[in-house]
Amino acid sequence: MNKIFVAFKPAEISSNAFLNQLKKKYNHKKAGYSGTLDPFAKGVLIVAFGKYTKLFQFLKKTPKIYRATLWLGVKSLSLDNKNIQEIKIPNSYSLEFLEQIKNKLLGSITYIPPQFSAKRIDGQRAYTFAKKGENIKLKPCVMEIFSCKILHYNHPFLSIEISVSEGAYIRSYCELFAEKLGINATLSALERIKEGEFVYDDEKKLNILEYLDLKPNFIENMNKLENGTKLNLEDLKYQNDGNYYIEDKKYFSIINIKENKVKYLLNKVEKC
Repeated sequence: MNKIFVAFKPAEISSNAFLNQLKKKYNHKKAGYSGTLDPFAKGVLIVAFGKYTKLFQFLKKTPKIYRATLWLGVKSLSLDNKNIQEIKIPNSYSLEFLEQIKNKLLGSITYIPPQFSAKRIDGQRAYTFAKKGENIKLKPCVMEIFSCKILHYNHPFLSIEISVSEGAYIRSYCELFAEKLGINATLSALERIKEGEFVYDDEKKLNILEYLDLKPNFIENMNKLENGTKLNLEDLKYQNDGNYYIEDKKYFSIINIKENKVKYLLNKVEKC
């Protein structure tokens, strides 16, 4: 069974453990998800079954929108509500001042991913080293902050809604925000509410073609698609370099055009 849908991961469970629950619920062995959510976080998780697990790289998943609560004055090794080392609450701030700090953290910003993260170091996840107390060096990354809105401020808790690019870490955003205040801070809550056009709707099955970040292409001889026959450039309506999808009544394929050559990236995926 090929299927893609949006699930809602609860807090205090890993994304992998939650996926295992879904596999048992739907009695399906081949499953995957896109965009790991930290165990303490909750929210939208894109889940696919069958051959649709190969399509995550082609989906429209930006921007990602989160609601987060920053706990000002708290030092945590993992920048969440675990591994807390120190609580030293500062004096409260004016909302105007917090708005100024927020506005300084828009656009492209450079950050260091958290030690407790899924980044790979020598083939292992960074958090495996962090759990053993090993301090490893992670490379700087860049994330795009499209917008940020302060929802509520009840000192020392600051709630925001933030729109970011793929690969962004809200925990690192919290760390950068705290640095500008000259204090420590951590996240006490985090919820992902949207990824691109993906929102939670009771695990409703989605039409995958509506969510592909690809343009459609067309061929006159649809038998070539049905039979998985090699395509030539002259078979195609659009011949510019790039990735496209082609569909008939039953199947779709994803192709790449580069230097006048056509290559299948995925061939004959059954539509559902």
